[in-house]
Amino acid sequence: MAAFTLDDLAAVIAQRARSDAAVSYTKSLLDAGPPRAAKKFGEEAVELVIAAVETERRHVVAEAADVLYHLLVVLQSRGVALDEVLGELARRSAQSGHEEKAARRRADASVGSPAT
Repeated sequence: MAAFTLDDLAAVIAQRARSDAAVSYTKSLLDAGPPRAAKKFGEEAVELVIAAVETERRHVVAEAADVLYHLLVVLQSRGVALDEVLGELARRSAQSGHEEKAARRRADASVGSPAT
């Protein structure tokens, strides 16, 4: 059996986006708009944080699955392809995390600087 991937999950979500909200939870979330999808993602993220400080591994696994699903629903609701996010991660991984964060801080600082 082939491994289930995030690409597979994104494809399932895209397929369900074309279904009927009466039978698809995914479609009902998408029909409610990005704010609803984002709120649900936030709720699931908090549940994962809580699970992560507990000792039951299976709870962490279940909550992480919920987070990944709801993240992909948020992306779908905003028309952002998973490949775009993966491309951003690939770009960032070309340097260390410390270097990447420092570069973002420098870019953020220059945005607020007056032009000379």
